[in-house]
Amino acid sequence: MATENKSKPNNTDKNNRKRKHYLPHNKPVKKGSYPLRPGVEGFFITCDGGKEYQASLEAINVIDSFYEELLEGSESKVEKEEVSKKPLNKVIKFADSSSSDDDEEEDANGNAKDDHDVQAKEEEKKPLDASNDPGHETEDSATLEKQGEENKEKHEDQNNQDAEAMEPPAKKQCAEADAPNKKVEEKSIDKLIEDELAELRDRSKRRFNKLESGCNGVIFIQMRKKDGDPNPKDIVQHMMTSIASTKKSMSRFLLRILPIEVSCYTSEEEIKRAIKPVIDKHFPAETQNPRKFAVLYDARANTGIDRMKIINTVAKCVPAVHKVDLGNPDINIVVQIVKTVCLIGIVEKYKELAKYNLRQLTSPPE
Repeated sequence: MATENKSKPNNTDKNNRKRKHYLPHNKPVKKGSYPLRPGVEGFFITCDGGKEYQASLEAINVIDSFYEELLEGSESKVEKEEVSKKPLNKVIKFADSSSSDDDEEEDANGNAKDDHDVQAKEEEKKPLDASNDPGHETEDSATLEKQGEENKEKHEDQNNQDAEAMEPPAKKQCAEADAPNKKVEEKSIDKLIEDELAELRDRSKRRFNKLESGCNGVIFIQMRKKDGDPNPKDIVQHMMTSIASTKKSMSRFLLRILPIEVSCYTSEEEIKRAIKPVIDKHFPAETQNPRKFAVLYDARANTGIDRMKIINTVAKCVPAVHKVDLGNPDINIVVQIVKTVCLIGIVEKYKELAKYNLRQLTSPPE
């Protein structure tokens, strides 16, 4: 009996030593230094459990690609191609101009000749035609050659002047100051690259950042908006419509992506205050086209809050012109509660786009 009692504490000491060996400096491991907090906007994303880190990297790449695509726009590319096909430095002559259509002649290449060219040829023909008249005195061959050379010189000078007038001034400036500008451009490009690398290193200046949600299978990508940037709603809407049309798989671990416009603490007063700008933007009080809406509620790691209280609080913030329709709503108000943070966003065509689930959008129909 004595030997059995002595062996037990020895086994527990060995187990404790093994456990402490795997902890860094005998301290508990921190679960995320950038937690989800109120006052942020971005994207609420569900993923495969245990793959939160891989899913966050994948989500940033996917969101950034659609952000760039939406920022550039498909119409701008078409306009650039059409502009590049148009000829540059084209001479345009209007119908009410002094030069008539009868005076214009075209050469074999289809280029219109100048009036000076036609006038020079007429002057060259005049002495030849006058020589046929018996009463007219013929001029010497030397004088004829001299006049022909003068006409040619005038014609060449005029062509040079026209070419200089047609040449754009920007091209002249670039040709004159080519050498000094090269050094300036190289410096500016290097500086831009250094600034971009510094921005990527600094987490506070990144456009998309990962925030720790503290829940299994849930990640949040924060978006820092700048002037002229599209909203998270526009990015996600563009993403879902393009994936639904192409049926091309864009991710491996991501499941559902929902845009979040405001975030606050999970209290009725905070929700009323935070949701007001969203309601004013998407549900105007005075409108001739009222919208049907529904509230999409879900909660994680929070059992102390009443579901119906939050749904009624959100629904009462919408003006009475707009009606609730759970069967076929025009627009949906997303309410996602993660621990003590309430995330609010707006989505359209929720059921038509497979509830914004990427796997269901890209999966073949059964």
